[in-house]
Amino acid sequence: MSAIKYPGLKIFSLFILLLIFISCNRKESGSSNDPNGIISISYSEIGGPLGNYSIIKVTRDSIHLEQGVTKTKIHKEWNSAVSPQTWKRLVSNIDVKALDRIKSSPSQQSVDGFDETFQIRTPKKYHAYVNAFADTAYYGQLKKLKDQMRALLPTEYN
Repeated sequence: MSAIKYPGLKIFSLFILLLIFISCNRKESGSSNDPNGIISISYSEIGGPLGNYSIIKVTRDSIHLEQGVTKTKIHKEWNSAVSPQTWKRLVSNIDVKALDRIKSSPSQQSVDGFDETFQIRTPKKYHAYVNAFADTAYYGQLKKLKDQMRALLPTEYN
């Protein structure tokens, strides 16, 4: 037995639900028309004896940074807008087709080392790399990306 007693209201409710579903799907798929385009980039350095962390996330329109030391409970955050030109410059040197060839390496946190992590999201795939600096053949584009992301930060966060 339906919770809605009037057939007209039932049809109207289904129509509204259908519109909501369609509009949500359109936003998700409309984020990038290019299947090899970049949606977001994250870079993090986490580890060390004091539990240091630095996480940078860049999207088409913003950059967000979190930094801190867990042992001393220090935590800082910073946000800023990103211009379309800055975003284009940031992603222009990333060869999306080469991302599948990059190899990660084992974690170094177990010996009080730092782990360097990259996360790159495209409409088709999510790429994640831990300590890819050992992959000398393909790490160059990630190194350049890391340097460009750090250059976007204010000097007090570098």
